[in-house]
Amino acid sequence: MARKQRSGGMLVAILRGSLVLQIVIGLVAGLLLALVSPSAAKSVGLLGDLFIGALKAVAPVLVFVLVMAAIAGHREGQQTHMGSILMLYLIGTFAGALVAVLASFMFPVTLTLKPATEALTPPGNIAEVLRNLLVSMVNNPVAAILNANYIGILAWGVALGLALRRAHDTTKQMLANFGDALVKLVYAVIRTAPIGLFGLMAATIASTGLGALLEYARLIALLVGSMLFVALVVNPLIVFLKIRRNPYPLVFTCLRESGITAFFTRSSAANIPVNLALCEKLGLPEETYTVSIPLGATINMAGAAVTITVLTLATVNTLGIAVDIPTALLLSIVAAVAACGASGVAGGSLLLIPLAASLFGIPDAIAMQVVGVGFIIGVLQDSTETALNSSTDVLFTAAGTDAKRKLTAHL
Repeated sequence: MARKQRSGGMLVAILRGSLVLQIVIGLVAGLLLALVSPSAAKSVGLLGDLFIGALKAVAPVLVFVLVMAAIAGHREGQQTHMGSILMLYLIGTFAGALVAVLASFMFPVTLTLKPATEALTPPGNIAEVLRNLLVSMVNNPVAAILNANYIGILAWGVALGLALRRAHDTTKQMLANFGDALVKLVYAVIRTAPIGLFGLMAATIASTGLGALLEYARLIALLVGSMLFVALVVNPLIVFLKIRRNPYPLVFTCLRESGITAFFTRSSAANIPVNLALCEKLGLPEETYTVSIPLGATINMAGAAVTITVLTLATVNTLGIAVDIPTALLLSIVAAVAACGASGVAGGSLLLIPLAASLFGIPDAIAMQVVGVGFIIGVLQDSTETALNSSTDVLFTAAGTDAKRKLTAHL
C-alpha cells in the first residue's frame, strides 16, 4: 500500500513539475515504444499529428495579433535615448542569422520529412524570390491567415498596427488582451507537448530507425555550435568595436550571471529580474537599463535568428533547393526581422520558421513538420537560445551606455 502511495505521489510530482522533464520523459518513452513495438509506435503517431495541427492552427493568428498589438501600443517619441542600444540589438540579431547561414553552408544538414501533398515550386533566382515576397505582402489578410502566408501576415500586422496608433486606449487594450489570450492558448497547446512529442518520436523512429537520432544530433550540434560562436566570437567583436577595450570580462560575467539562469528558465521574460540586478551591479544608469532590458527580451533575438535560419536551410537542403548568395542574404534579413517578432512563449522562434521557409516556396505542411522537429530538439536548443538572447541583453546595454558613462562593473 505504501509503495502504491509513493508511486502515485511520484506521478503527481512529474505531472505538476517541469515541462522540460515531462518532454524528456515523453521522448524517452516514444523511443522505447518504437524499439519494442514498431507497429504500436506508428499507431500513436496520431498524437504527434494532432499536436502539430494545433500549432499550425494557432500560429498565424498569434503572429498577426502580437505584431499588430505591439505596434499599435507604441507611444510616439518613447525611448529616443535608446538608439545606440537598439542598433546593437539589431546588428547582433542580423549577425546571428549570418553566422547560421555560413555554418549551414559549411556543415549542411538534412531532415527526414513526410512528402507534402502540395506541389513544391521553388523560386528560380533572387528576382523571383523578391517577386513572391511582394505578391505575398499584398495578399488578402484573411486569406493570408487562412493559408498561413506569414509574409502577408507580417505585412498586414504592421500596417494595421500603424493605422491603430491613434486609436482609443480601450481599443489598444482590447488588442493587448486578445494577444494575451492567444499566448495562453499557445501555452495550453505547448503543455500537451510531452504527449505530442511522444507520438512524434515513436512514429519517427519506428519509420526511419535510429538513424533519425543521428540526424537530430547533427542538427543540435550545428545549432548549439552556431550560438556558441555568436556568444564567444561575434558578440565580443561587436562590443570591442563599440567600447574599444577587452570585452571578454564583461562577456563572461553576462554569460555566468545571466546566461546560466536563462538556460534553465528558458524564458527571457522570466530572466528580466536577474538582468536588472546584474545591470545595477555593473553600475549602469537605471533610466537606461529599466527600459533596455525588457525591450531586449522582446527584440534582441540572435539565438532565435540562428534557430530560424538553420532549420530553414536544413529544410531547403532536404528538398534539394539551390540557394545563391543574394537569396541567403535575404534569408538573413527575414530571419532577423522574424526573430525580433518571436513570441514570448517557449519555442516561440519555431513558430516563425514557416515565415522564412515561405521565401523558398516551401508549403506550410512541410514547414510545420520542421517545427515539430524543433520541438523534439527544443530541450537543448531553446535553453541555449534563451541563454544567448538574455545574456546579450545585458552585454549590449552595458556596451551601449559605455560611451557616455564608463563601466564601474565589478568584473
